[in-house]
Amino acid sequence: MKREGEIALPFDPAERVAAGLTFIGHIRSSWAKGTAPKNVRAARETGQAARIELLPGYAAGLTGLAVGQAIQILYWVDRGVRDLIVQVPAHTNSPRGTFALRSPVRPNPIALGTVVITSLDLAAGIVGIDATDAYDGTPLLDIKPWIDTVDVPPGWRPAP
Repeated sequence: MKREGEIALPFDPAERVAAGLTFIGHIRSSWAKGTAPKNVRAARETGQAARIELLPGYAAGLTGLAVGQAIQILYWVDRGVRDLIVQVPAHTNSPRGTFALRSPVRPNPIALGTVVITSLDLAAGIVGIDATDAYDGTPLLDIKPWIDTVDVPPGWRPAP
């Protein structure tokens, strides 16, 4: 349901497919529509851990990862709305463009979470993670190591 001030695209972004993706697994969590936290920070505050279950054939890709390491997970928000280009989030009092938000509502429903590995079963392709805001069964697109010297711009400081 659109909020006052929100603007929908005049087309369905799903009908403009230009590339193919392969899901490599799924995220397993306690979350469903109406119960999921707003973001990964809020998910951590609940104390609810989660896990990644890779599909057959992808487990070898975990080689080199370790418990305690931070990783970035890219996942497909498969139950999200795709057509809002301007949104009015509940935490703001004015409209914001989709690209100025971390909202899962976007033309390509790709979400990014930076999480910490809590357990690792290379043989089974299962990665325990400290938290997620993803619904149970959310398709996983990719896993990348988080590297401070790469992922934090040099000299960057948060805005006051």
